[in-house]
Amino acid sequence: MLLAGRLQPAEIAIDGEGRIASVRRTQTGAPRHDVGDAVILPAATDLHVHFRDPGAEGAAESIATGTISAALGGVGLVAEMPNTVPPVTSVELLEEKARRVAGRAAVDVALNALPRPATIPPLASRAGGFKIFLSPSPPIDTVPSLDELPSLLAQLAPAGLPVTVHAEDPQRFRTEIVPQDPPGWGRVRPPESERQAIERLGEAPPGLRLHVAHVTTRDAVVWLGARGISCEVVPHHLLLSDRSGPDARWKVNPPLRSETDRAALWGAFVRGEAPIVASDHAPHPPSAKEGDFAQAPSGMPGVETMLPLLLEKVRAGELPLAVLVAAACDRPARWLGQPVGRIAPGHRANLVVVDFRSRRPLAARELSTACGWTAFEGWTAIRPVEHWRDGVPIVEGGSYVGRPSGRVVRPEFAPGATPLVEAGT
Repeated sequence: MLLAGRLQPAEIAIDGEGRIASVRRTQTGAPRHDVGDAVILPAATDLHVHFRDPGAEGAAESIATGTISAALGGVGLVAEMPNTVPPVTSVELLEEKARRVAGRAAVDVALNALPRPATIPPLASRAGGFKIFLSPSPPIDTVPSLDELPSLLAQLAPAGLPVTVHAEDPQRFRTEIVPQDPPGWGRVRPPESERQAIERLGEAPPGLRLHVAHVTTRDAVVWLGARGISCEVVPHHLLLSDRSGPDARWKVNPPLRSETDRAALWGAFVRGEAPIVASDHAPHPPSAKEGDFAQAPSGMPGVETMLPLLLEKVRAGELPLAVLVAAACDRPARWLGQPVGRIAPGHRANLVVVDFRSRRPLAARELSTACGWTAFEGWTAIRPVEHWRDGVPIVEGGSYVGRPSGRVVRPEFAPGATPLVEAGT
C-alpha cells in the first residue's frame, strides 16, 4: 500500500465500526483478507458530478446508477452539483434531493446548493457546499455578473462551507461564431473568458473556502495557487485536446483546449501544481449529442473512468502515484471535511484494491453509466478489482456487489450542522 509517499507492505486492522484501527507491518487477528501483489489505496473522492436527479424525462443518469458507476471506478464519495431540474435553491428542494439519496446511493453524497441571498442562511445549516455558476448551465439561465460576485462571496463566507465556482465570463463569449466542432466551441468560449472570471475571484473575502472547478490552463492553476485558492483539473482537459474528436461528444464547458494548453496542464498536474482532480461527470444520452453541434448539450461521463485512466498513467511511469492519491483521494476528502482519503487510524476504511497488471481497453458496453458511451473508448485503463466501504466489500472482481447504503454527508467542520435524511429512513 502507499504509506508515507511510497509503496510498502503493511496490514490494516479495521474495527467493528468500519474505521481503520491501526496500520502495521503485520497484524494479528481474524478474519484476514490477503490482496497478494495488488496495491491498496484510499477510495477516491470526486468533488464534481452531475447525476441529473431529479431530472427531465429521459435523463442520462440517476443517483442510483451514478453512484454505482462511482463505486466501480474506485470513488467512495461524490459531491453532486445543484443544476438539476429543478435547481436546488431552497431547503425544501435540498431535502427532496436528500430523500433521493436515501436507500438508493451506493456511495456517500455531498449535496451542493445554488446560493441566493435570501436562502443562504437556511441552506448553510444543511447543504454540503455551494456552487456558483458564472455562465448559464441548463436549466440555470440567470447567473450573477462579475460585478455582483464580490457581494455574493461575502454573504457566503460566514457559512464556512466549501464554495465551488464555474468560472467563465459570458461577456467574453464570442456568440457571433456558430461552432461546428470542438475547436469552434473553444473559439466561442476562449481561455480569456475563464481568466477574466478567475481574476475576479481574487477579490474574495479572506477565509472563504473557495474552489474553482475544471480549470483548463496552467496559467490559471498557477495564478490560483499563488493566492491560496483551491482548484481542480479534470481528465478530459488533462488527456484530450480540441482535436481529439470531431463531434459533440467532445463538447464540454469549459471547452477542450489546444494540444499545447493540454500538455501544459498535464505537466502542471504531474508536478503537483494542481491540487485536486475531479471528473465533472456530466452525461447526456447519445441522441442528445447527435445532430447539430451548436445545439447539442455540453458534458461527458467520467466518474467511472477518472481513476482507471490515471492509474494507467501511473503504470506507464507518466504520473507519480503519490501525486494521484493526493489529488484524487486525500485533498478532496479534506476539502469536504470527511475522514476518508487516507490510510490512517481513525479514518473510515474506504479502500480500493488495484492490480497494475490488470489492464484492458475501456468499452462503453462494459461501463455502468446509464448514458452508454465514453469519449475514452479504447483507451487502456486499470479498474479497481475491489472496493471496500467501511470495511465491507462493495466491488469484488471488478463487479458491484454492494447495497445502497450511501449517506448524505456534510463537512464535519461546518458550524451549526443539521443532518439531512439518513440512508434507509
